[in-house]
Order: sequence, then structure tokens, then C-alpha cells
Amino acid sequence: MALSKAETELLRQRLLTLQGKLTDQRETGREAEKTVELDQTSVGRLSRMDALQGQAMSKESGRRRAVGLQKIAAALKRMDRGEYGYCLACEEEIAVQRLEFDPAATLCIDCARRSEE
Repeated sequence: MALSKAETELLRQRLLTLQGKLTDQRETGREAEKTVELDQTSVGRLSRMDALQGQAMSKESGRRRAVGLQKIAAALKRMDRGEYGYCLACEEEIAVQRLEFDPAATLCIDCARRSEE
């Protein structure tokens, strides 16, 4: 059973909300990704190590946000083309419950399990 217009619109709004949150987080995360100052006279060794670790974690978070934004953009394009809600591997419908959990999902649960194996 294909998604109704109401279900699709609800999922579109969730995608747009997620997109907005990730975009906001990207802006605030840029400060933490800046180059760490390595002046030993102003920062102790452990403080520098903590700063470098924080910077690395922030960069990874930024990478994950970028991937999330790409997935959301792709889901919105599939909606516009009328292809949303169908598995990209087997072309069967993705369960509504799965899309409610992850509105950017591209695979049905069976194909997602197979891809993890």
C-alpha cells in the first residue's frame, strides 16, 4: 500500500525540520573545528591533547551532519519525483513505520539487513 498524500506530507515536514536542525548545528560546529593552537607556553600538553581530540570529534560530527543533509536532500528529491517510499535495491515499498523512524531511509528492512551482512 503506497503512502498517502497526508503521510508523505508529514514525512516531508519531518525531513525539512531535520534539515533545518542539521544546518543550524553545522554553523555552530564550525567554531570547534578550527585549528588548535599549539603554542606550548600558553597551553599545557594535556590541554592541547584534549583540544585536538575535541577538534577531531567535531570534524567527525560535521562529516556525519553532511551525510545526513545529503540523505535528506535525496529523500526530498525522491518525493518530488514520486519515487519516495520505495526501496532502492528491490523497488518494493518501505514500511511506513520504518520511514517514520528514519524518513530518509532508502532501503526496506530486508535489504538493509542484507547490506549489513
